Amino acid sequence: MTQTTDTAALPSSAQRVSDLLAQIGHDKPVVMLPATGRTSAEAAAGLGCSVSEIAKSIIFRRVADDAPVLVIASGSNRVDESKVTALVGPLGKADAKFVRDSTGYAIGGVCPVGHVVKPVMLIDRDLFNFDSVWAAAGHPHAVFNLTATQLEKMTGGMVADVKLDPAPDAA
Repeated sequence: MTQTTDTAALPSSAQRVSDLLAQIGHDKPVVMLPATGRTSAEAAAGLGCSVSEIAKSIIFRRVADDAPVLVIASGSNRVDESKVTALVGPLGKADAKFVRDSTGYAIGGVCPVGHVVKPVMLIDRDLFNFDSVWAAAGHPHAVFNLTATQLEKMTGGMVADVKLDPAPDAA
């Protein structure tokens, strides 16, 4: 695994996240992956961790008011949209323009903090099963390490069960 933590080498969006993390007192650096971290599997492979330890960001659009809804889920979990809907109201799809306009980040690099529009935020309770997790840092190659508790504190997100439960076996 080859990573760089040289902030001089950070793309501008990742540098913005690095600066924001420093401002809020987060002590872990933004790390640049040598290959993309657009998917949880790619990020986990680059970091040498399990897919479950990736805190993936999924943006929805709330139908009632066009508010962004950010679900930060364990990388191995699929999000159950019906559970999210029960918590925040009906959801619509968020296209790439909506994601960029509301978060300030491109899909594949949506950071949990530093959004253009403050999102409604839900945090997958399964992330609390790990000593630390990795979240996107504003760029598809950029990530940072934190605990789920730090994630909850820095975002003010609500911890919830958002995981799609496996279908029962047909007997």
